[in-house]
Amino acid sequence: MYVKPKKGLGQHFLNDEDIAWRIVKALFDLLDQHQNNSPTMGVMEVGAGTGVLTKYLIKREDIDFKIAEIDTESVEFLLQKYPQLSSKLHEEDFLRMKLEKFFPGEFCIIGNFPYNISSQIFFKILDYKEQIPYAVGMVQKEVAERLASPHGNKAYGILSVLLQAWYDIEYLFTVEPHVFTPPPKVRSAVISIKRNNRKELGCDEELFKKVVKTAFNQRRKTIRNSLKPIMTVYDIEDSPLLNLRPEQLSVESFIELVSLLKKRI
Repeated sequence: MYVKPKKGLGQHFLNDEDIAWRIVKALFDLLDQHQNNSPTMGVMEVGAGTGVLTKYLIKREDIDFKIAEIDTESVEFLLQKYPQLSSKLHEEDFLRMKLEKFFPGEFCIIGNFPYNISSQIFFKILDYKEQIPYAVGMVQKEVAERLASPHGNKAYGILSVLLQAWYDIEYLFTVEPHVFTPPPKVRSAVISIKRNNRKELGCDEELFKKVVKTAFNQRRKTIRNSLKPIMTVYDIEDSPLLNLRPEQLSVESFIELVSLLKKRI
């Protein structure tokens, strides 16, 4: 049986076994160092495609392995090739899944992520940050650079700040287009994220998200000007931070900025 890659699903199937193993091993290395109270860690593969990562993941016995795959053709192929997946394979849209139904405790995310939803996958991970200690994924090189970028770089943006507030991010390696079917027009990269020790931001979390998004929506302006939409509701103490552009602010600086906002009575 042949699975045709579907452009509408952002599918680019990985053909290189060495790269597939390196992706899986990156997660296994994190699992091996994890201090976990429960005997098995949950692992969900997003978009298994033709099973190039799956074949390694199903061999590990100390994980509660599940797959989210939206493509019916891929589901049929995987079940034909790996009948033991029948109870683990869920033909669903990962972005719409209520993951707590599948994993009551901690779980990790892995995958050669569909290019058209790669950023959304990381926003979803943030929604479950108290349950997800690790994720390893292949994304477009540009997205990987954005996620891992320190402040002060052009690549640094909304998702960089929101993700780095809760995770340590490592750019692992670059992947060339020719190892995929069909070859994408851009290079890819594999990143890993590991939950940091932060328990809380020390400021209003929803307001933090709003400030970061509002600031970067007008990233060429200084914070003083880009936050004007918020200033109809909030007052802010004067601060040198207001004279900077958003990419110049670290996660800690954004937290400090939010703590300066006072809701008008």
